[in-house]
Amino acid sequence: MNKLKEFIETLTPISDKEFEDSKDNFSKIHLKKEDFFVEQGKICRQIAFINNGTLRTFYINNKAEEITACFCTKNSLTTSYKSFILQEPSLVSIQALEDTELLVIDHEKLQQLYNTSRAWQNIGRQIAEREYFVMEQYAATLNNESAKEKYLRLLNEQPEVLHKASVEDIATYLGVTRRTLSRIRQEIAK
Repeated sequence: MNKLKEFIETLTPISDKEFEDSKDNFSKIHLKKEDFFVEQGKICRQIAFINNGTLRTFYINNKAEEITACFCTKNSLTTSYKSFILQEPSLVSIQALEDTELLVIDHEKLQQLYNTSRAWQNIGRQIAEREYFVMEQYAATLNNESAKEKYLRLLNEQPEVLHKASVEDIATYLGVTRRTLSRIRQEIAK
């Protein structure tokens, strides 16, 4: 819970009492490698703070191919946001790339915190704003960076992913073939 409190405090201040009063709303779950946190087509009922581990968010395109949208690493949040907020079937799946420990809160419990705590209302707003920023930055990256630049960004921002994700997952994240990814890796290694 200390890591979660530290994360929240990067967003907005929360008193020790407010945090203590909300702790019982969270529970710890463990995912084994390849277990799903969210499955495409099912309603996402929880949001998770990643205590340890790495997850991959992906969707199935119209050619029945898995396309990686992002990698989620420790000390960050993950969920299928649209599904979680609207309580409708998810358009994405979120799967553990390794054994992973999550602190989760159910949709109903989070709504109760929003209704009873100004601090949690502010936390929710800060998280929404941060996620919007991340999505906008991701869209700009997709349209404006070459595959090599995207790979270098991944190497710089989430280097642990390169050791935990498969070559296929990284290639689909970058929007390239395995062959192109191999070429990029060779160029960077020189």
